[in-house]
Amino acid sequence: MNKKLSHVVFLFWSIFFISSCSQVKNIAYFQKLDNSGDSVSRQNYSIRQQKNSTPRTFGIYTPERNSSGLYDAHIKPKDILSITVISTEPEASKMYNLVMPQVGDVANQNSLFTQPSLQPYLVDNEGKINFPLFGKIKVEGLTRKDLEILLLAKMETAFGKEKPIITIRFLNFSVNILGEVLKPGKFETSNDRLTIFEGLALAGDMTIYGRRDNVKVLRENSDGSKEFITLNLNDKKVIYSPAYYLEQNDVVYVEPNKSKSKSSNYGAAESFGITSLSVLLTLTSLVFTVFNLKI
Repeated sequence: MNKKLSHVVFLFWSIFFISSCSQVKNIAYFQKLDNSGDSVSRQNYSIRQQKNSTPRTFGIYTPERNSSGLYDAHIKPKDILSITVISTEPEASKMYNLVMPQVGDVANQNSLFTQPSLQPYLVDNEGKINFPLFGKIKVEGLTRKDLEILLLAKMETAFGKEKPIITIRFLNFSVNILGEVLKPGKFETSNDRLTIFEGLALAGDMTIYGRRDNVKVLRENSDGSKEFITLNLNDKKVIYSPAYYLEQNDVVYVEPNKSKSKSSNYGAAESFGITSLSVLLTLTSLVFTVFNLKI
């Protein structure tokens, strides 16, 4: 009996280790896979598409087409921008730095007012902001640097001694990460550059049950169209994907693998029963082994 039990235990562990090794390719990032992987497939689902229209599919993005230069986020409608103008001419700069009204407790006359802060600029649905003296300015599609150059050209005549320093920041750059990650939720960053791996790192990385080869990114474009971008994080070529750099308000969804999907069919009672049965069989085998019992 002991000999048979030993063979069964050996066979069990052999199958376990073999199956574990065979799944490494589904877990490790940045592997060298063939070009048949769907690491950068892209499907465009426009809200204006007709009911029976076929979504566009883009092929593999090559380094020559998608990796030149450093990444800069582009301004979209509903973005909130902070624009600060600084110079050695305070009176000239003051016209472009709108200060939000101080807010105090009306019921308590002795209360302190809040610290004044600069007025943020909301990009409207037409992609414009309402800037002091200049009125409506089209900013959609521009980078922070582009907008700085545009404003500097408009302000040039207002400053006599030197050019002002214009600083622009995104105040609402955030992404939502859901699914098989350790800490799903909404994540904000003060830096307007966030890669898919940096986003996953903020969420505590994927769990062991997350599919690395089928990560979905839902993106809303400036014109209101929606698109799903599929990422294969096992593939090194994922760095050329249009969703490698996440954009404002992207939604990242990590799909569960087959093992997690199957286990979801069992409730808490069934899972407890299976675990208890497994422990019971293990203890029974141990008793037979220790006491040299025979059936």
